[in-house]
Amino acid sequence: MIGGVTIKDFLEQKWISVISANFVIWSIISYFLMTFAKTNIYKLIIGVGTFALALAFAGNDLVNFIGVPIAAWQSYIEWESSGIPATEFSMEILSNTVATPTLLLFLSGIIMVVTLWLSKKARYVADTEINLSREGEAKERFQPNFLSRSIVRFSMGLSEVTTNLLPKSWQAKIEERFKKPVIPLSKNKFHELPAFDMVRAAVNLMVAGILISIATSYKLPLSTTYVTFMVAMGTSLADRAWGAESAVYRVAGVLNVIGGWFGTALIAFIASGTILALISFGKGAAIAILLFAAILLLARNYISHKKKSKEIKAEYSLNKAESSSIQGVIEESAHNISNVLKRTNKIYTNTINGLAVQDLDLLKKNKKQGAKLSNEIDSLRDNIFFFIKNLDENSVGASNFYITVLGHLTDIAQSLEYIGKVSHKHVNNNHKKLKYNQIKELKQIDSKLDEVLSLTQKSFDNKSFEEIGDVLLKKQELFDLVSEKIQRQVERTRTEESSPKNTTLYFSLLLETKDLMTATMELLEQYYNEHDSTVAPAKMVETIN
Repeated sequence: MIGGVTIKDFLEQKWISVISANFVIWSIISYFLMTFAKTNIYKLIIGVGTFALALAFAGNDLVNFIGVPIAAWQSYIEWESSGIPATEFSMEILSNTVATPTLLLFLSGIIMVVTLWLSKKARYVADTEINLSREGEAKERFQPNFLSRSIVRFSMGLSEVTTNLLPKSWQAKIEERFKKPVIPLSKNKFHELPAFDMVRAAVNLMVAGILISIATSYKLPLSTTYVTFMVAMGTSLADRAWGAESAVYRVAGVLNVIGGWFGTALIAFIASGTILALISFGKGAAIAILLFAAILLLARNYISHKKKSKEIKAEYSLNKAESSSIQGVIEESAHNISNVLKRTNKIYTNTINGLAVQDLDLLKKNKKQGAKLSNEIDSLRDNIFFFIKNLDENSVGASNFYITVLGHLTDIAQSLEYIGKVSHKHVNNNHKKLKYNQIKELKQIDSKLDEVLSLTQKSFDNKSFEEIGDVLLKKQELFDLVSEKIQRQVERTRTEESSPKNTTLYFSLLLETKDLMTATMELLEQYYNEHDSTVAPAKMVETIN
């Protein structure tokens, strides 16, 4: 049927005929499926596109994965059978096409599949791409920068100009194409939309698969992940997935990823040249040292990634409230309050310890922990809109309670962030150490605060909200202790204090500690006053369609 040639040769020689025939045949099949079988053609395209993209990835990445080790192994086999000394053996065999054993291809494919299935890093890459291209709101991973803001401002200005130039009828037709479906749901239900619709999914899969396949057939070097990522970004931009609420974050994310790719290429270029030079001059000793360094770096990266993954787990994250009553929010947010109090205690204690011994590394890490807690609470505040949207008319009290709780948590986080920042700045600028009496007084405050926060944390862990009353009895004692230290420092400043920076830091710590305790006590009073053990907590029914 194909003239006695191999399938490979036939496809290479008759590719125009093959593509044309496929186009006609599949167009006819698709027409009949849509017209008579009432089939959603996008589902078929997505199914075929998924396999097509997988094959395109495998065809390109498999070569990169096994190319170097297989070439090395086959070179060794050729040298061993030649009987020529290694210093005289020519690598001419690598200038020709080298056939790879089918078994090795199969085993390599299995390794790739298992790695993709189990690797958390691969999942993280996919999550980054989906979050940057998703429709609607999501937790943004990237912070906006000057360049992303400038691009967004320029684009918005250009949009206004083109809008004024286009006829109203054209604008109406364009807007009609971007209308979103309205899904009627009762108040106690919500609909979780996918990251993008079927049209965008079909384009993402097919365009990425075609581009990668063409590049592979022409033996062009490319990053399959980069191609897929940029295709997804292009469709999300064209589909208005980047709105005014998210544009600066998404553009910043794209710039970060692109910059990372180019940065990696530049680093690889410099590093490979440096390593080759070291091996050339250092011979065997240099190879041994570099191999040892490579093992250390791999181990360090593995430990660092594992540690980062653990930090993302529930212990270090705050959960969004979904209850529809005050008692429900109290029960549901107990874990959040316990988490915040535990981390507050740790951050405050580390600050005092870091100042006591002038430990810059501890203060730097502590400052980051304060900023991290503040960002997590900001994420909860960002959820207020959706929380209130899902409430019915009888649950206004729950929304007021939740908003007030978030306000107190924000005050706590801001106080901690400020305490961490000024402490790190003081030590980092090599200012005079706090005096022994000042450190001793701060330790006393820390000890008393630790006692109060530990008792409170235990109450929230056990959901024994009645025990909060015992903690509130210590409120005045705490405030009196801080006020006493403030008065002592005033007297020291008038009589003996000689360092303005030292005095500024100490007063800042005492005053911000007072604000921290005020926010904490107001939070506890709110829970103590609102909790009613006789009322069962009501919760929203969660339905995902």
